[in-house]
Amino acid sequence: MKHIYLLLILLCVSCQSRQQITAPISTIDSTLQTNATAILESKLSEINAQSGQVIIMEVQSGQIKALVGLTRKDSTNYQSCENFSVWQSTGLMHPISLLVALETGKVKLSDKVDTGNGIYQVHGRELKDHNWHRGGYGELTIQEGLAASSNIAIYKTMEKAFGNNPQSYFDLLANMSYGKPDSITGIANLKPAHFITPKDNNWTKTAFVWSSIGYNQHVSPIQILTFYNAIANNGKMIQPQLYKDSVVVINPQIASRASIDSLKKALVFNVTDGLGQPAKSDKVVVAGMQGTSSLSTNEDSTKDMYAVEFCGYFPTDNPKYSIIVSINKTGLPASGGLMAGDIFKKIIDNIISYEE
Repeated sequence: MKHIYLLLILLCVSCQSRQQITAPISTIDSTLQTNATAILESKLSEINAQSGQVIIMEVQSGQIKALVGLTRKDSTNYQSCENFSVWQSTGLMHPISLLVALETGKVKLSDKVDTGNGIYQVHGRELKDHNWHRGGYGELTIQEGLAASSNIAIYKTMEKAFGNNPQSYFDLLANMSYGKPDSITGIANLKPAHFITPKDNNWTKTAFVWSSIGYNQHVSPIQILTFYNAIANNGKMIQPQLYKDSVVVINPQIASRASIDSLKKALVFNVTDGLGQPAKSDKVVVAGMQGTSSLSTNEDSTKDMYAVEFCGYFPTDNPKYSIIVSINKTGLPASGGLMAGDIFKKIIDNIISYEE
């Protein structure tokens, strides 16, 4: 009888051991999660925002180290929410469109583009830069245009690269796996990114203008971060993970190394000399991009709503972490650099202090 009891005990221990081995292990670093939550909540309260999220990811592995989502609870407090599948336009499209243009070989960062007085007529519609009321930027290099968040500089670059064939832009985007992944274990309701293309019935003459700067699409911040992480990773796109597993490669090379290197240079310039300067850290060289986009629709719930965002990575010479900060707020002022970029900087400084 003793032998039977001993055998049963051994079997139970064996089963428990197997369960422990196979149980999923979270990638979240509790300290980074706590600190990122506090930094985000402080800024949301300061700027009276509706909601926001911060995602910190390891560049090489795709492991998510912090996944913070907050939404307004009442006039003074915020509460956690799982808003990571939020599906909206993005203000972070400029570098992505520029990478697509660089891949054609028809443009380079040093090319000049004339943004004029900050208002550009396209098929009867006005495309404006944020400083149009101050007379615009005039002539800039493409790199300077990116650092100035110039919509006109980006779209004129698209015109030069793609001419009357916008479908080739979308074909290149698809080859780069932009908008991936379609799903992530642990993030509920994530949907594949959706874009309006020339193949759709609701495509218009002016659609390419707005597509190239982040409109006419629905994409989630984690999908934008996945693309920026690939830039940091020299072109290799990695599947984000919330549970530790072997690395999954979505796309081994989203673009040529030459195009990636050019864009990385431009993203550093944006932080050192451009509107990304609020994200600049005294402790490490960082690269990234700010963005502000209107989320207004015909519905009252989105009236005067803006997304202010910053996405980037550090250190630039051997990137370890990529980070996205995305905030939804009502009314002006709305600045991706000043608002989301400030959070980005504070998180980086916090990570460096934590790891010292």
